[in-house]
Amino acid sequence: MSSHNPHSESPFNALPPVVVFLALAIAGVEIGLQLGQRGLLGGPEAVGWRLGLIQRFSVVPDLFRAMWAQGIWPPEHLLRLVAYPFVHASFGHAIFVVVFILALGKMVAEVFAAWAVLVVYFGASAVAGLVYSFVVPSEMPLFGGYPGAYGLIGAFTFLLWTRLAASGGPQGRAFSLIGFLMGIQLLFGLLFGGGLDWVADLAGFATGFLLSFVVSPGGWARVSERLRRR
Repeated sequence: MSSHNPHSESPFNALPPVVVFLALAIAGVEIGLQLGQRGLLGGPEAVGWRLGLIQRFSVVPDLFRAMWAQGIWPPEHLLRLVAYPFVHASFGHAIFVVVFILALGKMVAEVFAAWAVLVVYFGASAVAGLVYSFVVPSEMPLFGGYPGAYGLIGAFTFLLWTRLAASGGPQGRAFSLIGFLMGIQLLFGLLFGGGLDWVADLAGFATGFLLSFVVSPGGWARVSERLRRR
């Protein structure tokens, strides 16, 4: 008889390593900031770490518009497009992003290769940052992992969409999750006010969905074949 006890396993054992990597990277930054705020790490100057990271790594619309106008793209500013997902406004902000990544990332990473998950997450973040900079009439900086997490929602929606296409089910059902989440954001915005971050989230979702045609196993060829069989 095996002495293996499933209840003694770490919950991370059931998660794909790439998902654990993203979650721990976000959590690690936030834990460091929390320790600094409480004076347990980094000395007195650690209190300003969060603001410093936001200033250094957030996507600032004015900055990117100026870069476009001048045709100059300094690498340290392009880095913002893939670094801002790891900087959050608060502990709660970071935790919600981690929950999204663990839940949706697990389902996506069980089908996609690890590199494809990273392409979706960082690709969605980068495109969302650019859309936010050039489409939204806002001067507020963009930071936090929601656009990347919405990219994973886009990839998950792609998986549902292809499965429904293969089974002959109503493909519109695949978009019920993003419809629900966007509805919740709209409701909260009407009740409590808010910025235009939802535009970046929606851009992240669309990017994740579209990238999945390229990076999913079989890519567009598999999707086309399934649709032809209908």
